[in-house]
Parts: sequence; structure tokens; C-alpha cells
Amino acid sequence: LSPGEPENDGLQALMLLQHSRSDARIDGNGQLVTLEEQDRSRWHASMIEEGLRLLEAALRKNQVGVYQVQAAIAALHAEATTASATDWSQIAALYVELMKLSPSPVMALNHAVAVAMSDGIEQGLKLIEAAGTPGNLDKYYLFHSARADLLRRLKRFNEARSSYQRALDLTENQVERNYVARRLSECEQLSSADT
Repeated sequence: LSPGEPENDGLQALMLLQHSRSDARIDGNGQLVTLEEQDRSRWHASMIEEGLRLLEAALRKNQVGVYQVQAAIAALHAEATTASATDWSQIAALYVELMKLSPSPVMALNHAVAVAMSDGIEQGLKLIEAAGTPGNLDKYYLFHSARADLLRRLKRFNEARSSYQRALDLTENQVERNYVARRLSECEQLSSADT
């Protein structure tokens, strides 16, 4: 309906870049594998190449929109050869731009996670707390799961347990429930070991 519209290419690029990781998201036992732990050799290089090509073409038109920025974030993940090579500072900066185009509590949460990975867990946790302060993310399980993950990384296991439990209560997808339950169990064991 609108040929030549850069957001069309941006959306297609986003879909290709996200789908390129689909085979690595679940392990052989049906368990969730986080982006950080995925086997990147299982990502589809041809989808990544096509997504990057479409994104570059869209960005050249100088009419940046939400899908193009989201695709740029996905591209930074796709281009990183290892989890530790991910350019989290650039991802955090792109989330700032995305929040200007489409502000939402979920975008603020995603920005907070990127900040945690680039500028430090404590700084990211402060931003997560701020994103959830009005209570608008209280029923969003990924808010509680992300908060729990940062607390776990800070070795604040009792607080992490509470957030994982809240995430588990809100999660309906069985694969995601299994992952959250596994993390909750780990925190319970680590919390017991500390006492």
C-alpha cells in the first residue's frame, strides 16, 4: 500500500533479525535459553544479512521511525559475535531515541536493562525501579523478571526471590514459567547458603 516507505523495510528488517535467533531460543530439552546464553552459531546468517541490508536501505532515506530503531537494536545484537561483545552503550542510546518516538513504560524497562549491561547493574536497577514506580508495570511479568535478574547478579538473593515469585505468578507460557521457576529455585538455594 505504501511502496518505498522506510518503515516497511524497517519492520521487515526487524522481523528477519528477531526471527534469525528463533532456533537458539529453546534448547533440546525445551528449556528457554536467554539471549546472553544462546549458541550464536545456530542463528540464521542469511536472515541477518537480509535484515541488515533492509535496515541500511531504510536508514538511508532519513525518515527514521520506530521500526527502524527497533531493527537497529536487533542488528547490534545480531552483529555481536559473543554476548560480551554486544554494544550495550549503543543499544541504551537507541532506546533513548525510541522513547522519544514512542514513550512507554516497557521502553523505559528495556532502556534500564541496556543501561544495566553498559553502565552497571546498580544504575540499571535504579532505572527499573523508576520505570515501575507508578505501578504501571506491576502486572507485567518481564518487569519482575528483569528486576529479579539484576538483584540476582547483585547477590541480593532474598529480594530476587520475591521478584522471581511475582514473575512466576504472572507468567502463563510454560517454557517461560520453567525458566523463572528454575531461577527462583537457584536464588532459594543461594539464599539458604548465605544464612
